Amino acid sequence: MTSPSDSRTILFGGSGFLGSHILETHPEIISVGRTEPATKNRHIQVESLANLDVLRDIEFGKVICCIGNSDNYSMDRESLTPDEPNAFDYHLAPTVHVLEQLKRYPIKKFIHFSSILLYDADRIVLPVAETAPINPYRTRHALSKYLSEEACRFYSAWIPIINVRLSNMYGPTPLRRFDLIDVLIRKLIETGAGSVWSTKPERDFIHVDDVAEAVVKLLDSEYTGTINLGTGTMTSVKTVVELLEELSGTRIEDDGREVMGPMRFQCYMTTVDRIIDWKPRYSAEEGIRQTWSMMKSWAVS
Repeated sequence: MTSPSDSRTILFGGSGFLGSHILETHPEIISVGRTEPATKNRHIQVESLANLDVLRDIEFGKVICCIGNSDNYSMDRESLTPDEPNAFDYHLAPTVHVLEQLKRYPIKKFIHFSSILLYDADRIVLPVAETAPINPYRTRHALSKYLSEEACRFYSAWIPIINVRLSNMYGPTPLRRFDLIDVLIRKLIETGAGSVWSTKPERDFIHVDDVAEAVVKLLDSEYTGTINLGTGTMTSVKTVVELLEELSGTRIEDDGREVMGPMRFQCYMTTVDRIIDWKPRYSAEEGIRQTWSMMKSWAVS
């Protein structure tokens, strides 16, 4: 039988995009980190992830590790200077710090987040399964995610770990994010104008609330290893643009620029379907409409 302490969950990164959404819908989860989230969850303050001694007095058995930075475009630019934080500083090092210390605790499940950007765009077959070829050497961001996955493989000798390769996550947030839908909506609201590099790509967009629900369910699964988490459907950037043009009443420009990654991507969902009883609630259209409505209301309030 699972004891109350075994079932208690802590979450690193609660002030970020995904972490805050998980905490908002699960007030019983304890936040751990340097920045206190804007939720009512109990928060454990730590000044450095390299020193988690404060957790010795906390009873918990499950961990959600939302550590990292999704601004891969900025972190991978050629002009990054040696003194600027990079992908390894934001994701790899903190993840290793946490795992090294938690290996001494009786952890029942640890959720780590990686990215579908690891997959080799030239060799994937749709839908993309977890066993598809990867190419982590294209960018710092991808390499950092890959090395963090390898760290998880090492620490799996002590901790049961699920490595979640996230698809294109979006949703309402006050944070300044750097993914297509969130960037485009914010630009439309703040400047009355918008543009995309290209309308040609097709992506597997997943709403943050659907990610949050799946992650909490994964905590109670027996599974360990890597899974893809998306919707299993593809939506073209052209469709996203047309919908936001309708909602905003604004023409969105297509810059006709080359984009990074595969032109078409769709997650293989059989692994997730086998592990948990979960289906995404939002279609791309429903999710984009909800995101636009909420972020527009925040701007005028």
